[in-house]
Amino acid sequence: MRLQGKKVVCFVEHDFEDLELWYPVYRLREEGATVHLVGPKAGETYIGKYGVPCVSDKAMSDVAAKDYDGVLVPGGWAPDKLRRYGEVLTFVKEMDQAKKPIGHICHAGWVLASAKILQGVKTTSTPGIKDDIENAGAVWIDEEVVVDGHIIGSRRPPDLPAYAKTFADVLATK
Repeated sequence: MRLQGKKVVCFVEHDFEDLELWYPVYRLREEGATVHLVGPKAGETYIGKYGVPCVSDKAMSDVAAKDYDGVLVPGGWAPDKLRRYGEVLTFVKEMDQAKKPIGHICHAGWVLASAKILQGVKTTSTPGIKDDIENAGAVWIDEEVVVDGHIIGSRRPPDLPAYAKTFADVLATK
């Protein structure tokens, strides 16, 4: 398994897009990565937009970027909540500074914009937040997955196969 020994955080809050959380998590786990679901509280149940539950493994205050090899931010409405937590923004900034893989899909680009790490980055998102991504200084590209160094962006659920594979590929090289 090519991702054996790799550790990834997947941030979670209520109203995450169910497929955008679970598809990459399962893909990485299938390849041997340890993926911790991290929310405001450990052991809390968070409900996705379509009712699929997710129980957090750890609290945001209990994780440090230095202990992880990558981070995933799912879409849905959860990113609008996640970007309000200082711990999430600090974690994402530290992952960016260390050039560790940062995956974002759909509305998750809001978290990267709030972390102020998109200046000059080529990426994508759901077209609905294209202006937000561009206003954060990024170059928005309408493709199923866009990689700029360690930042991997994708648009929406139909792009999940390419997104999850590409994130796994980038993680494998780090």
